[in-house]
Amino acid sequence: MRQIFYLIASFLLILNWSSCRDNFDFIVDEGNLSFSKDTVYLDTVFTNIGSSTYTLKVYNNSENNIIIPKVKFRNGLNSKFRLNIDGLTGDVPFSGNEFSGVELLARDSMYVFIETTINIQDLVLNESQYLYTDAIEFGINDIQSVELITLVKDAIFIYPQQTINNDGSVQIETLSFDYDEDGIVDQTNLQGRFLSENELNFTSDKPYVIYGYVAVDNGDILNIDPGARVHFHSNSGLIITNNASIHANGLLSTDQNLLENEIIFQSDRLEPSFEEIPGQWQTIWLFNGSTNNIFNYTTIKNSTVGILCDGDSEDENKVTITNTKIYNNSNFGILARETNIKAENLVINNCGESSFAITSGGKYDISHGTIVNYWTSSFRQFPSLLLNNFRTDSDQNIVPANLVDANFTNCIIYGNDNPELLLDHVNGADFNFKFKNCLILFDDLNNVYTSPYYNFSDSNLFSDVIFNEDPDFHDPTQNKLQISINSPAASFGTNSGFLNYDILGNQRNTPPDIGAYNAEEISN
Repeated sequence: MRQIFYLIASFLLILNWSSCRDNFDFIVDEGNLSFSKDTVYLDTVFTNIGSSTYTLKVYNNSENNIIIPKVKFRNGLNSKFRLNIDGLTGDVPFSGNEFSGVELLARDSMYVFIETTINIQDLVLNESQYLYTDAIEFGINDIQSVELITLVKDAIFIYPQQTINNDGSVQIETLSFDYDEDGIVDQTNLQGRFLSENELNFTSDKPYVIYGYVAVDNGDILNIDPGARVHFHSNSGLIITNNASIHANGLLSTDQNLLENEIIFQSDRLEPSFEEIPGQWQTIWLFNGSTNNIFNYTTIKNSTVGILCDGDSEDENKVTITNTKIYNNSNFGILARETNIKAENLVINNCGESSFAITSGGKYDISHGTIVNYWTSSFRQFPSLLLNNFRTDSDQNIVPANLVDANFTNCIIYGNDNPELLLDHVNGADFNFKFKNCLILFDDLNNVYTSPYYNFSDSNLFSDVIFNEDPDFHDPTQNKLQISINSPAASFGTNSGFLNYDILGNQRNTPPDIGAYNAEEISN
């Protein structure tokens, strides 16, 4: 019994001692910190738009618990950066800017979180971009520092009007338009506004950042100059309404890395980690009654649907797409619904569903297209290229719709699934198509596809078509879709529908290579 008593007493003594041990001995740091990096590069930010949060790790490699007497910016209280240290916001009233007496245990580390929001006009006037630098300083006497660098870009922001109601709630402007052309203007819940007359020319002087949907009104034309950059915030997009047009008039660039003359539609997230992420914005929506829409030397990437194109299949000038790349879309590259599209030197890749979905019939003429899909982010249920001649109404009834023509000449239709072509036909409507001098991935291993439209020996449907041979792309997972000189697609084209130059401005051979790119030497 006595032994049990002493055992319990000893345990309680130890417990009491340890619970009271909430004070540690600290010494003032003498410049012996180490850091996960000596310079933090914050990616490019737009003026007045907050950056992502960047992380710096600070290490105490000594055997002593230390106090860092001061953590602050070299630029002092005027710094455009702000900090959070392990959840602490800093000294009052210098929150995010200055910290005193920061404790760090022996052999321990802490996180420093860095953000910025910069108005470029506070730094320099009449400049479109500015390199802003500062440093985080640790200590008072033996100061250690970590450099901070970010590039600030001026931009033109387009967003819907916001109204503050009497109860303090915020009402955001929404769009109204006669979508179905029945003479009645329909109110929508799409947050956005129409472009005014003086906003109908996007230049390359500054990037454009769009919040919500912007729409081009009846009878207006949105002209976009070579080199323009159009960035969309989440859940944002561009609408070309009935009797309106878009002319995206890009030009061939001399530098294929800078793409200085290319028009680029993309997300407003400029960090490299967001460079290839799909679904960051919505779509470019061409209404049924829009007309004379042009895309030349244009890149559309990281959206939900690259181009959503509705009717009219009888409009021979509905959409012309040339020298254009559409990448990294969470649903479709092009979703065409009973419309009319002419395309030359067209590249589409990496889409969550189809790269090119031709639905509800229509009329299409595609030459030198590289229509492929190497999507890896999830399972996809549709092939690279889908053709059908019907639509589904609101009661889920199938409504036949004429596929007047769908001609594909000198095209590559391939991907990382099989098959990469689906011909989805119903009776009661025309289903006219032809593939000429194309390379197609379609290997029906289990004889599932019994429709006569899959009769690959029918030269009225398939003329000089290569099936199931690897086109030998450079790196399709990185959207590098140039073919090698050993590709079966090299010199397999026909001069019918012949284009003199490929998408990079290289003169085509005779006979031409198929796809949007000339074959070239590719080193591994």
